[in-house]
Amino acid sequence: MSDSSGSSSWSEIFTPRFATVTLILCLGVALFAFNAFLASVALPTAVQQLGGIALISWALTLYLVFAIMGGAGAALIKQRLGSRNALILSAAIFLVGTVIAANASSMTEVLVGRSFQGLGEGVMAAICFALIPELFPARLVPKIFGMQAVIWAVAAFGGPVGAGLLTELVSWRAAFLINVPLVAIFVLGVVFVVPGKREGSTAEVGFPGIRLLAIGAGIMLVALAGITPPLEATGLLIGAAVLLAGAVLLDRRSRVRLMPLGAYWPTSVVGSGLIMALLMPIAQAGAAVYLILLLQQLWGYGPTVAGGIGAVMAVAWSLSAISVANVRRPTRKILIRTGPALVTIGLVGLLAGLLMEQLPIILVAQLAIGAGFGISNGYLNLSMMEAASDEERDRTSALLPTTQSAGNAIGAALAGVAANSAGYASATTSAEIHQSIVPVFILGAAMAALAVLAALRMTGLMARNTTTSAFAAAE
Repeated sequence: MSDSSGSSSWSEIFTPRFATVTLILCLGVALFAFNAFLASVALPTAVQQLGGIALISWALTLYLVFAIMGGAGAALIKQRLGSRNALILSAAIFLVGTVIAANASSMTEVLVGRSFQGLGEGVMAAICFALIPELFPARLVPKIFGMQAVIWAVAAFGGPVGAGLLTELVSWRAAFLINVPLVAIFVLGVVFVVPGKREGSTAEVGFPGIRLLAIGAGIMLVALAGITPPLEATGLLIGAAVLLAGAVLLDRRSRVRLMPLGAYWPTSVVGSGLIMALLMPIAQAGAAVYLILLLQQLWGYGPTVAGGIGAVMAVAWSLSAISVANVRRPTRKILIRTGPALVTIGLVGLLAGLLMEQLPIILVAQLAIGAGFGISNGYLNLSMMEAASDEERDRTSALLPTTQSAGNAIGAALAGVAANSAGYASATTSAEIHQSIVPVFILGAAMAALAVLAALRMTGLMARNTTTSAFAAAE
């Protein structure tokens, strides 16, 4: 990563030097974002033709499980094959999954295709993250993260709309096949702008099968917990925690690691940052799962209006990420600490707005949550990349989207357990629904509060490291 701290304009990432790289990295993330929303729109029509409605929820579950596994192993794949070959291979895997799903004659085949899609896209997204500090100077990294926030907001709106139009006007299969030309553009760009394997990077890399299996099984148990009764779900979550913690501990002792040293351990900037990066999606996932549904249940809003209110968070995320992309270095620590605090306030505000039936409170709360993610996420990621050693930077960068995806999966499952334990599934009156959703938002706010503590720990370590470096330079 170039250590340039000078100011820069947004137009610089679109100059001839960086424009193609910007397009390719953003397209890699866009494929992941779009396909995360695809299943909920196209597959209801697919099951009417293919049957297997009981399997429909697994289309997203398997996509995320394999995406997390792929992302976890992305740094090793990049090390073994080089960035260019790893991206081409993962794009090919994603394309195979797309073709299988688009030509499926049963829901089982759709699930196989979605699994390949998730595996390929998990690697693609993680390597695209890892390439950001390699291909851009430090002063432009916040702007690239800002662009990616815009992509997620566009995907939140355009993904469902585009998939819906293709499904209605052509077929649900076309909603999958639209990926084919996008992958072709992505691969063409990768061939020309992404560096190949570095000279001297020929160290033998073993296959971390046990660790990847433990990660995949752990996330699978988390997904199952979200759709099972509370007592069984608790056991599944305990089992998932054991598997995921075991994978982290086993990785720390391995000769060839998937994760940076000290991952998810609050003794370093990277470890504390990864804890924060995990906790914030966990905190927000409950609102993402239940808010739109609650607005329809409690207030009688239609899907369009309720969806628009839900999308306020994504718009606030993008706008706030863009607005802070030029802040000076001392302000970054403030933004990292302020982000999870805003998310905490916003989640409490959502609960208050639902209980008091006040739309303005909900809108302000959504703005607070989106702004919390937008102002902190880019600088959280950048600070971890800068704190990581050259040897650990690939592992750190590649683990970021994987950690966020895992946080979303874990948070959705925890929210489901909290809601079902409080009787949400059987609630019929407004009072019963109100009572059953309280634990969902309290749990989310508690996770966000823990993220505040992780942010304080991280920024404290950053300040300590800066002071130590200053003393060393003075000597």
